[in-house]
Amino acid sequence: MIDMQRLQEIFATLSDRSGKSLSEYACRDEQATRANPRDRAHFRSDFALDRDRILYSGAYRRYQGKTQVFSFTNLIDEEMSNRSLHTTYVSQISRTIGKVLGLNLELIEAIALGHDLGHTPFGHDGEVALRGNCVRHGIGQFHHNIESLHIVDNISRKGDGLNLTFQVRDGIISHDGEVHNTVLRPQRDKTEADILDYIDRKKKGEKVAWMPATLEGCVVRISDTIAYIGQDIEDAIRYNILRREDLPPDCVAYLGSRNSEIVDKLVKSVIAKSFDTDCVAFDEETSHYLKKLKDFNYANIYTAPNVKKANYRIYRSMDLLFEFYMEDIEQGNADSMIWRHFLDHKKPVYMERFADAEKVRDFIATMTDRYFNEEVKGHLLPGLKL
Repeated sequence: MIDMQRLQEIFATLSDRSGKSLSEYACRDEQATRANPRDRAHFRSDFALDRDRILYSGAYRRYQGKTQVFSFTNLIDEEMSNRSLHTTYVSQISRTIGKVLGLNLELIEAIALGHDLGHTPFGHDGEVALRGNCVRHGIGQFHHNIESLHIVDNISRKGDGLNLTFQVRDGIISHDGEVHNTVLRPQRDKTEADILDYIDRKKKGEKVAWMPATLEGCVVRISDTIAYIGQDIEDAIRYNILRREDLPPDCVAYLGSRNSEIVDKLVKSVIAKSFDTDCVAFDEETSHYLKKLKDFNYANIYTAPNVKKANYRIYRSMDLLFEFYMEDIEQGNADSMIWRHFLDHKKPVYMERFADAEKVRDFIATMTDRYFNEEVKGHLLPGLKL
């Protein structure tokens, strides 16, 4: 149960903390490290520079054209959530929690804005479809958090990457809203070698215990869940997949039935349990009902037959496009969009480092839903090609 008296005490201290130093558990600006330390801004912190580089990247702009949960729905209802809205919500919730906890808000914002850059078109369904092709072509499993880091490291700026700090890069690859954790405690001794080992093991299909290196990264990871759990319910109700009265009564009694109520309850739980500690956590009762609500969402939204009826089209078209692009690279087809819109804009450092299948993976992962659909039509109905 949330300790409401403790929460009131915390809120009473906020005015005293205003303008003073960060929490002892926060990541300081001077701790920032990046591959090229000379690449710095004179009037912004390193983390603010990272945030702005992400914000103005092409991958960030493409968020608005990518599915969050319900594929194709933006064609008929523009108020349905997309990846851009989700990322904005994660950023807002993270900053709300981080401000109360006295953490580095610029680091939090940079991680939050960049955490989903590697998401495929059509959300997790597109991710599963692309993963199958990657495995068949021997380049290991596809995971969007790994691709997010790959984008900022190796794809952006024509292949040069954004040269982000280790702390932001770690936070991006360490978010995982699918894993239910009551307590998130930072693994502060992580190194670049740890990240490379994690990537290798995940691509092989291993389950890896993995925590962010900073408390700020932990805040973003827990906020990812807070941001989507209630909003996905609102979208499902809007799309007539659910009725509000279908929600588990005990979860409604504790968390509420609307996104605003659920977010408020979860944020208060995190603040009350995490204030002045070296971890980010829900209290046990809140965690119990959150897990139950998440299980409900999986059964009634994410894996429901009427939601997944578009899967065959996504999987089949993903298979077709992957093979088309592999053939286009092998044959040097300069008219192919993988050349015109992707490879022709990459520097030798990218072209020489990655295999053909990895280039196809990266091109498809960067696509918006609309672009993907147009490419499918362009290959199957050439007269409609872009």
